[in-house]
Amino acid sequence: MASKKITILLIPDGTNRIKKIRIPRFLPPFFLIILVFFTAAAVWMVNDHQYMKARVARQCQLEKENALHRRQTLHLAQRINSVTQKLGELNDFDRKLRVMVNLETGADGSELHGVGGSTPALLDPGQGMAKGHGKLVRDMHRSLDDLDLQVALGKQDKNELHKFLEDQKVLLACTPSVWPAKGWLSSRFGRRVSPFTGAKEFHRGIDIATRMGAPVVASANGIVSSVSWDHGYGRVLSVRHGYGLVTRYAHLKKALVKKGQYVKRGETIALVGNTGRSTGPHLHYEVHLDRVAVNPLHYILN
Repeated sequence: MASKKITILLIPDGTNRIKKIRIPRFLPPFFLIILVFFTAAAVWMVNDHQYMKARVARQCQLEKENALHRRQTLHLAQRINSVTQKLGELNDFDRKLRVMVNLETGADGSELHGVGGSTPALLDPGQGMAKGHGKLVRDMHRSLDDLDLQVALGKQDKNELHKFLEDQKVLLACTPSVWPAKGWLSSRFGRRVSPFTGAKEFHRGIDIATRMGAPVVASANGIVSSVSWDHGYGRVLSVRHGYGLVTRYAHLKKALVKKGQYVKRGETIALVGNTGRSTGPHLHYEVHLDRVAVNPLHYILN
């Protein structure tokens, strides 16, 4: 049975013959379906292109924002680390100040509140970022909490210290707190090897190497208790400051004050020499508390 067909008549102007075109009946619907399909595909492709274009733009914007957040986070981490270090320096200064005014007698500062260090990730922000941005942020929050606690404790300590210092101005003026001479530290307080015998000995003060004749200043207000000669220390000058504190200055070239004379902190009292058992010009400086030699560096603030 022949398939049904559709006849299309083409009628031209004039006397030309009429043309007939016969096509299968299924062909027009087929072309219509093809046209609808391609039209839908074209619309979908245009919409998809616009969507991807917007998504790429959004992705670029997010990457820029993430890069900015990373830079800000690293900067904040460095600021936290810097503040933590400065807080540690203030705590060290506070410890020295407490030793100076006899609020703390231990050399290890055990009476102060415990203070922790920086989070390792904050000390190396690049390492922290490699381990994850979220972990770095959590470490920063913990460090900020620690800083808040330290600041609160420090504020309480400083208020107590301020009140105490207001009541102890005289004691502060009479407490050794400055370097007695300009130079460099050639020997510390404590056990050392003797430069003369090679045997171990206990060094009762500190040695400050400097030029011959350099000025020696009083480290606090006080009264000169003696100017004498010692076989080992050479020319020695002692100042009594009260409250059980005495300072001694040895190996002097010359004393510029006399016994019983009142001296003030920073006043020149002698000249550096090389007298007694000495390997060169230097000042041997001691601090005694209740007749016991203590480390002078615990009293020097600067």
